[in-house]
Amino acid sequence: MKIILDAMGGDLAPKATVLGAVEAVKELGAQVVLVGRGDLILAELQRVGYSTLPTGIEILDAPDVVDMHDAPETVVKQRKDSSMIVGLRALAEGQGDAFISAGSTGALLTAATLIVKRIRGIRRAALSPTIPCQGGQFVLIDCGANAECTPEFLLQFAFMGSFYAKKFLEIRKPRVALLNNGVEDSKGTDLQKQTYPLLQQADRDGHIHFIGNIEAREVMTGGCDVLVTDGFSGNVFLKCVEGTAKFFSGELKSIFTSSLGSKIGALLCMKGVNGLKKKMDYRETGGTLFLGISKPVIKAHGSSDERAVFCAIRQAMQAVTSGVTNEIAANIDAMRAVKE
Repeated sequence: MKIILDAMGGDLAPKATVLGAVEAVKELGAQVVLVGRGDLILAELQRVGYSTLPTGIEILDAPDVVDMHDAPETVVKQRKDSSMIVGLRALAEGQGDAFISAGSTGALLTAATLIVKRIRGIRRAALSPTIPCQGGQFVLIDCGANAECTPEFLLQFAFMGSFYAKKFLEIRKPRVALLNNGVEDSKGTDLQKQTYPLLQQADRDGHIHFIGNIEAREVMTGGCDVLVTDGFSGNVFLKCVEGTAKFFSGELKSIFTSSLGSKIGALLCMKGVNGLKKKMDYRETGGTLFLGISKPVIKAHGSSDERAVFCAIRQAMQAVTSGVTNEIAANIDAMRAVKE
């Protein structure tokens, strides 16, 4: 399996991308194509002791880089020789099985849509991170790709999120919920009110397991396996979760270092604390899959280090072997058949 990696994308590139790729080749048996400035990539490999390209690593030269300030709608034409665009073209042409970048989210989504294309029949690709919660994980879809949505978009998100939860989280019958400001079917804006009966019908038809509306406070306690929402609300939800986690992490650190007794207590429960820390560590997930694109495209965190890059490559390999893209494509007619 060949994974195409934007070697120049992210705050810590190319060091983190090169080291993460080398580790993935060793540990996962991956083949990785590093896309970017060949001289810089070779310099990083030499820095860690490689005088020639290690087995499993290829370089696809791309002299330019997409800047975080570039307008997403211009990168395909104005940054044709950038590592992101060259890498996506390689994916579209069949030179690899999946693509990863820690570069600009907007640029990656726009370029993937224009170059790799959406699955035929899918109206919008969606960002779909998996987020830890009480008892496991859940899929959030969408978390920022589509600020304005229609009921049809949310219906498709529900299908795609359900397939993803089955394939990646190994949940036999994922519970799909619609993010809302109350559980009653009369709650929400017109978007939620019009989406609700569509999801109900998809449930009656046996395509998804829709459990109704859900309030944000119930999600982190394991209230659903797939959280469906528009990209604006999803992004607000995600940032709130991240901020809350950061707040509690800082409070715990203050508590554990406030006195000699608390320091001793910290030592006694360090195993559990480290386990929680790892569970909340974005690096262990790797990145976020763009569901709806015809081939796996993964957005890694902008500050990804070599561990995060390694995990993103592992996630890309899982995306390819899971067949989630084929599953979505095979169910387009079922999505279209849903009527209120």
